[in-house]
Amino acid sequence: MTDRTDKPASSKAGINETSRRCRRVLDDDFKTKVVLEALKEERTLNELAARYDLHPNQISQWKNQFVKNASMVFGGPKNELHEIEKLRAERDELHKRIGEKDMDLEFLKKNCKKLGLI
Repeated sequence: MTDRTDKPASSKAGINETSRRCRRVLDDDFKTKVVLEALKEERTLNELAARYDLHPNQISQWKNQFVKNASMVFGGPKNELHEIEKLRAERDELHKRIGEKDMDLEFLKKNCKKLGLI
């Protein structure tokens, strides 16, 4: 057996070191840059992972997600415009109902005063 001078991961020092690590938050521009390089296939996933200090599986996940959602680039605004028009129509209908309710309320207040109920 060889004598290991470094401490195993299960040691208290190894656990403390691991618990001090914080999760990195990578912005969308960085992810896009990495994915586009992966799609070019000029370098392997392992080379890209080493270059950007990532795990190759992470790059593969981002790449699959990018390819899966690529159709949104071309189809997104059409669906959004339809949704916006639908929401505007709903808003206008609600404003109309509010106006009717205000008129009903004023009518009732006026007639209650005439009858002496208020």
